Amino acid sequence: MTPEETIRAFLAALEVHDLEAAKTLLHPEFEMVFPGGAAFKRLEHLIDWTRPRYRNVVKRIERIDVANGAAFAQGTLHGQWPDGAAFDGIRFADWFEFKGGLIRRQRVWNDLAEVRLRVDASAKPP
Repeated sequence: MTPEETIRAFLAALEVHDLEAAKTLLHPEFEMVFPGGAAFKRLEHLIDWTRPRYRNVVKRIERIDVANGAAFAQGTLHGQWPDGAAFDGIRFADWFEFKGGLIRRQRVWNDLAEVRLRVDASAKPP
């Protein structure tokens, strides 16, 4: 698989919580880091961490740039907050490092927290 195909397959597996399929694309030294420094080496821990943050999330990948054993994916997120309210158009950028054709590291950046703060603030009476 090319790095782009690996990224797309990995993110698609995560979206449907097919952790076994996702794990086949990960290097044994895998680590994923989110905004705020939350770091995960096991996908099960990632899923547990996301439960209070959103019900589901899907990445619309607009581009993937690959160079020198790394890749940068960017696009937008859509999905549902824990209460079922929809969100859409939230920016994301993911950086991937590969080793032996597998994902060794993923760094995640997105505006989920910023958008959630605005949603929560607008729901409160002035």
